[in-house]
Amino acid sequence: MVSFTGSVAGGTRVSEVASKTVKRVALELGGKSANVVLDDADLEEVMPHAIQWSMINSGQTCSALTRLLVPRSQLEGVERAAKEIAESLALGHPDDEGTQVGPLVSAAQRDRVRGFIDRAIAEGARLVTGGSGSVDGTSGYFVRPTVFSDVTTEMEIHREEVFGPVLAIEPYDDEDDAVRIANDSIYGLGGSVWSKDPERARSIAGRLRTGQVMVNGGQFNPNAPFGGYKQSGIGREFGTLGLEEFLETKALMY
Repeated sequence: MVSFTGSVAGGTRVSEVASKTVKRVALELGGKSANVVLDDADLEEVMPHAIQWSMINSGQTCSALTRLLVPRSQLEGVERAAKEIAESLALGHPDDEGTQVGPLVSAAQRDRVRGFIDRAIAEGARLVTGGSGSVDGTSGYFVRPTVFSDVTTEMEIHREEVFGPVLAIEPYDDEDDAVRIANDSIYGLGGSVWSKDPERARSIAGRLRTGQVMVNGGQFNPNAPFGGYKQSGIGREFGTLGLEEFLETKALMY
């Protein structure tokens, strides 16, 4: 049994090598999780959570909610709130009590994230705040909290895991369109749905092809199985199912 957490490329290679001796594998890989906001949701409640979960650990989190799907009619208000909240985040040293967004892990990762930002602009995504420029007054591999809007499914910023503090806002026309956009990904690790009607939120959550879904701000639960669909991985961590990954079944017959 081999348990691996990392990139899709790394997980693919682990699977290839493990198959030579018929080892079982559990893979926890990438994500590009959608945060689906339905038209009856309270934006004052949604937006702080949406920014937090897109920028958590400076965006270096596989289950970060890096795609924010909102009704097209509410796009302007969402952009305004996202800009205000993102620009209020304090960048600084991780040990400083007031820091809300720290540095990325390396210069290479910082440059990689900046490349995603520049290419998103070139592809036609609209920059709401942030960008790829240097961050004044900081010493480290910082990228400013960045928000794009008018992101479409053809764009790289929709499809690829950035692993940095970058949020893509994607407008939709109706519930079916929202589900289509959310599921248009090679990944299926996390997700989120917001609605004042819990049953409506639950119905949409059931249609998302992803291993975990937060409903109306539900928090991560270490007793719940964690893992993904599609290229987000194989198997589960945590909870009873996480333990069962490491067990073999034996049948005794008399």
